[in-house]
Amino acid sequence: MSASTTPSSRPAVTEREAREVAEAAREQHWRKPSFAKELFLGRFRLDLIHPHPLPDDEVAQRGEEFLAKLRDFVETKIDGALIEREARIPDEVIDGLKELGAFGMKIDTKYGGLGLGQVYYNKALSLAGSASPAIGVLLSAHQSIGVPQPLKLFGTQEQRERFLPRCARTDISAFLLTEPDVGSDPARLATTAIPDGDDYVLDGVKLWTTNGVVADLLVVMARVPRSEGHRGGITAFVVETNSPGVTVENRNAFMGLRGIENGVTRFHQVRVPAANRVGAEGQGLKIALTTLNTGRLSLPASCVAAGKWCLKIAREWSAAREQWGKPVAHHEAVGSKISFIAATTFALEAVTDLASQMADEDRNDIRIEGALAKLYASEMAWTMADELVQIRGGRGFETAESLRARGERGVPAEQLLRDLRINRIFEGSTEIMHLLIAREAVDAHLSVAGDLIDPEKSLGDKAKAGANAGAFYAKWLPKLVAGPGQLPTSYGEFKREVDLSGHLRYVERTARKLARSTFYAMSRWQGRMESKQGFLGRIVDIGAELFAMSASCVRAELLRSQGDHGREAYQLADVFCRQARIRIEELFNRLWANTDDLDRKVVKGVLSGTYEWLEQGIVDPSDDGPWIADATPGPSQKENVHRPIR
Repeated sequence: MSASTTPSSRPAVTEREAREVAEAAREQHWRKPSFAKELFLGRFRLDLIHPHPLPDDEVAQRGEEFLAKLRDFVETKIDGALIEREARIPDEVIDGLKELGAFGMKIDTKYGGLGLGQVYYNKALSLAGSASPAIGVLLSAHQSIGVPQPLKLFGTQEQRERFLPRCARTDISAFLLTEPDVGSDPARLATTAIPDGDDYVLDGVKLWTTNGVVADLLVVMARVPRSEGHRGGITAFVVETNSPGVTVENRNAFMGLRGIENGVTRFHQVRVPAANRVGAEGQGLKIALTTLNTGRLSLPASCVAAGKWCLKIAREWSAAREQWGKPVAHHEAVGSKISFIAATTFALEAVTDLASQMADEDRNDIRIEGALAKLYASEMAWTMADELVQIRGGRGFETAESLRARGERGVPAEQLLRDLRINRIFEGSTEIMHLLIAREAVDAHLSVAGDLIDPEKSLGDKAKAGANAGAFYAKWLPKLVAGPGQLPTSYGEFKREVDLSGHLRYVERTARKLARSTFYAMSRWQGRMESKQGFLGRIVDIGAELFAMSASCVRAELLRSQGDHGREAYQLADVFCRQARIRIEELFNRLWANTDDLDRKVVKGVLSGTYEWLEQGIVDPSDDGPWIADATPGPSQKENVHRPIR
């Protein structure tokens, strides 16, 4: 196939083929223990997270020193209101962050970076993001999913030596996977990389390229066709943005995160040296998913910052604002919201710090923990911000600029709500995260019994799977009947002035109940289980609450042992666990009492036009353009809006 050949249409992919692509990209084995995986199997392995792991003294000292420098920069050089107003981070701010080393936080010191671990990297993102969420996104897109992380995990030594020093100090990077018609289904990826001598030739269009407008280096996912000497498949490449044929065609604008440099990038006959290929051909999705195992932890970090700010504003405003003769905080309707914000902020920080330290230690497989942290934090932070807007009333809906103009404190509560909304979509939407986590959670079952429910397997394969499943479940099921959660003395080390031991016993009992529910559902629906997305989502949400409860209790005990607000931490953990238990019981009820079947019928009716009469009486303010922009490969017809910052 010549370098000038371009695809005539997007790859036609069946549902089964799409699943096979996704399955091939995921890590197939569990070489290290996983607290969350065990939790979904009904085994509460508290020993994997307690005592709470901690960074060593040298790492902590280096991290604290950088945080002090970053705080001074954030307080004196960053004007969040200006970034919101002009929808752009000033070049001098980005230059200052480069000089500070903020773009090399996660890059090893031997390549010119700061060599911070995930814990202090996240603390830095929280701090910077509290001044302007757009800056948090700029730094995290560069380091969490941009060039540094894939090269750290999969790059050659030559690639690291060539690119990482640039990423640490001068160059900004971006990650390009999504296309106008491809989101969470990468099997339909249309961008191609055609081998041509010692190069590959890229053609295609990438959408929502965070940092792409200002990036110097790109990680690009493209499809290599199978040919002689080439195994083909989705493959990762490092691409220089100033290469001929690379055009940034648009800088996108959004309801929130107004300062981010997110665009549309077109590749037309872009020559990329084979030396810039990351990993082997066909390894691209695996690289992307593995990178995201820890990369997703940057989102919980921003959510922790949001929770802390929500708590501060709720406290200050609710003490100052009086209603019916007393501060609004003392009215139960408002007080319950403040309690929720305080307890949930404590839990989110517990989840984020625990998952981050586990990532740094690398003793455990955290693919589920990282995904749960992203899922849970993005949902709960959005709820906290919504509650803050409600507490602030009309002032919560009013912009900070308008508040200032009429003489009041400019509190950007409505901006926070807009900024946080994307976290439920970024790096795996809530719906996709439910499916991703559910797949990992039932991996043990599919490993032993998957062939039983696969219609394409032979009778011989099914018989073998049946024998394996019988042996597995004969050992596993009896262990779900009883456990430490039924013993009143279990987890006694968490029994202080405030008693958290009962919450941990609840987690242990509920983990077994969750595993029994999952097994029952698999027995009932078998091969149809994968279509029961409502059920799977609730199973995952229960697991997320149990993980957050566990992390909160462990963090409270850590703070008590350090003499650092231990009594107050125990109180917050207790309140959070009590709130979580109410949510868990509701989710269990909805496993079997729900409207899922009726919802499917209504959806069919909506799509067939049965309820079209219900849409009458309005006008549609949207225009008549196509739902999905044309992404036909070819030369760009637009001005290049790429804006490198030097």
